[in-house]
Amino acid sequence: MKNILSIDGGGIRGIIPAIVLAEIERVTGKPICQLFDLITGTSTGGILALGLVKDSGSGEPQFSAKELIDIYRQRGRDIFSRSFWKGMSSVAGLMDEKYPSDGIEKVLEEYLGHEPLGAALNNVMITSYDLGNRKPLFFKSWKTSFYQTEMRHVARATSAAPTYFEPALIPTCGSLAALIDGGVFINNPAVSAYAEALKLFPGEDIRVLSIGTGELIRPIDHGEACDWGKAGWMLPVLDCVFDGVSNAADYQMEQFLGENYIRLQVALEDAADDMDNASKGNIRLLEAEAERLIEVNRHVIESLFSTDGVIA
Repeated sequence: MKNILSIDGGGIRGIIPAIVLAEIERVTGKPICQLFDLITGTSTGGILALGLVKDSGSGEPQFSAKELIDIYRQRGRDIFSRSFWKGMSSVAGLMDEKYPSDGIEKVLEEYLGHEPLGAALNNVMITSYDLGNRKPLFFKSWKTSFYQTEMRHVARATSAAPTYFEPALIPTCGSLAALIDGGVFINNPAVSAYAEALKLFPGEDIRVLSIGTGELIRPIDHGEACDWGKAGWMLPVLDCVFDGVSNAADYQMEQFLGENYIRLQVALEDAADDMDNASKGNIRLLEAEAERLIEVNRHVIESLFSTDGVIA
């Protein structure tokens, strides 16, 4: 049985899968990179995936999932931070990107340094979208063309959500590429992860664990939406795209794998669903949502890597 991990995008809501993964590490006593044969991620999920496979220099992961939670608890407001004048000039993201990229780039460099993707401790695949070639781009750690691409650049590309951050211009494959958040086409990368696993592990049984960043349940009022033009739809349509493609991938994977597809997702009943709400209050609410997700799925999590490898 080959185990595949897929982590959704969702900005600051990435604290939810980070907490779930920390619980899996606690239950198993092993780092995530030793539990899965392929780890995939989009946007914030891509940042987590890269952090989990970064070598400390001794053949062991530099970060545990528990340590990566601090990206959200301690550094969220550094990532989603802007000056008064930036807020004025961007008109809250309507005329320019909402946040400058220096905050997120500083955090990514602190965590990932200049580590090349080829040095990853395990197979890792990160999604992005190539503006120049107008097609999806999948960074694959086992592909020689991406060996020297720095993890921090891959993380910047996969998390360059339109309207929030400017597109990433990064060196890869011998040239500069203009890239944006993979969530615009695959916020839940489980289907692509499964397709890639079929190529990497031909003839093997495949099991996919997919972890979401919280299901959006806040309704969009018809009366309000009827009066929206381009500006009014800018942020809501991004949420609809991200949420819609995640739900579609979830349905497809259930058809492909049945009980060998495990989806851990929670409805955001109390926490705000905004990708950039890094306030202390919302972080606490997101943590509570994650704990509720864990408790509801306690049996699944504890039996996921049991001796027989089968979920009862």
